[in-house]
Amino acid sequence: MGKQGEEIADPAVRAVFVAYPVEVKDKLLHLRRLILETAADTEGVGPLQETLKWGQPSYLTPKSKSGSTIRIDQVKGQEGRYALYCHCQTSLIESFRALYPDDFRFEGNRAVILDAADQLDDEALRHCIALALTYHARKQSAG
Repeated sequence: MGKQGEEIADPAVRAVFVAYPVEVKDKLLHLRRLILETAADTEGVGPLQETLKWGQPSYLTPKSKSGSTIRIDQVKGQEGRYALYCHCQTSLIESFRALYPDDFRFEGNRAVILDAADQLDDEALRHCIALALTYHARKQSAG
């Protein structure tokens, strides 16, 4: 699975990545790397927990509790598409849509839909990821 796949400590998470179709596997591993790097570079996030939620690779902030869970997965029934999922009761997707209306496709209030054939805007994605990983911390400081 390559260098990125070897870093996946949880065997259940690793198995999910191994099972992805080739056209989205590398893209999902890239998205995973963006999540891990953004967490490391964002003040107050702390260590991430990588686990499965609803069978999807998921990234939580259990120590700092700074963020909302991020999940990533291929989009069922849409070959070559994959997504970054956020909790549907947050305002995250609404914020992403306002910030990047022409950069991404969105599904309701729960997902940023990406296409394996597209060149990603890593900086825009990192910004969205950072907003998700600091969602609770920002709500607390605003309240």
